[in-house]
Amino acid sequence: MFSNRTSIASVLESFHVDDRMLAYNNFVARLYNWCLSMGFMPGKIMPARAFCSDESQGFPIILLAKHFGAFPFNHGRLGGIISLDRHGPHADHGRDLVLIQASHVGYDPDSAEFGVYRRLHTQDESNSCNCGKIGNIIEWYRTGYQYARENVRLLRHGDTPALLIDNQLLSRNRTEGIFLVADRLIEGVVRHNHLPPPLAARSTGMVYAAANSLVERLGAATWPTQGSVQIGPRLVADDFFFVREFVNPDISKDQLESNILPAMPWILTCKHPLLAAARANTIAEFDRAYRSLTQSPKVRGKNMLFLAGLNIDISPYPGENFPLTKFMPWAAYLQREDGSRELLEQDELIERLAAQPADNPSQLALDKAIATMVRHRDVRVRL
Repeated sequence: MFSNRTSIASVLESFHVDDRMLAYNNFVARLYNWCLSMGFMPGKIMPARAFCSDESQGFPIILLAKHFGAFPFNHGRLGGIISLDRHGPHADHGRDLVLIQASHVGYDPDSAEFGVYRRLHTQDESNSCNCGKIGNIIEWYRTGYQYARENVRLLRHGDTPALLIDNQLLSRNRTEGIFLVADRLIEGVVRHNHLPPPLAARSTGMVYAAANSLVERLGAATWPTQGSVQIGPRLVADDFFFVREFVNPDISKDQLESNILPAMPWILTCKHPLLAAARANTIAEFDRAYRSLTQSPKVRGKNMLFLAGLNIDISPYPGENFPLTKFMPWAAYLQREDGSRELLEQDELIERLAAQPADNPSQLALDKAIATMVRHRDVRVRL
């Protein structure tokens, strides 16, 4: 999905956040009514979800069951990854199909912090990382970025603004880790990132003249007159990239990490890393699943709506059983039973949803449905 470095920032920025969030009860009702307006048959729509396993995703699942009258088919894996091999089984379970993919991120309204969620069932109802799968992946990259921030240092070589760069960061023999975009940092870099001779050698690093563009970007006064200072947060996303070896024979287990790896420099350098990572994963998953669905013979001849977005898990306050979940749409793919197809980008998708009623009189009363089952006549299971 993220084909080159110049496109990554623009793609991430195109996934707008402000004024795009829908309360989940409102969103699912509008989604159901939209399906009916397109000719989907009531009582014959099989919803499916590709959500993370986190308990915070339970409330959206309950709402999907209420409005569509069926418990949604599990079409996903940990972290909001879509299992492409489940298109066929999903299609076998309904006349018309709806698939929702959503990465998720926690939000603490007291601190306005993304990436944390209050766990009501822990001993002290403490906050923890949300999505934990994404958070765990990010830590390896965060460690590498922090190392580069500390070990690319600004200093002067005579009157020349220079950089002292750790030998490990300069090594091209590594198979994984953080790598510097040399021509943005070092003056005199030639094609294929070949470095010029260093100005000086140190015990664990080399001194190079700073690129003129870097001096202009940071300002000459940033370089100390004596000693050296860390480049720190001045090492921006365009200055580095990561390489990671995936050795798991089941590539699907590394799919989430593979999805967000190209965007990792922008994830680590933004204000809300877990929010950015969840957005990047949703962008990549929509693109990946869209291409798979268009080629799946099992869904041909069916009405199908696939949409992707982001679940914002707003931490519950004491006394609340569920998060106040909001959905942030990203894109949708619509296929009609006559074979016609349509792609909807974020703004158009929101407009389509907004045009639908926010009330669904036919939604299932779960308590009543459960009570009916409890009162149902006993059925013997015979062997």
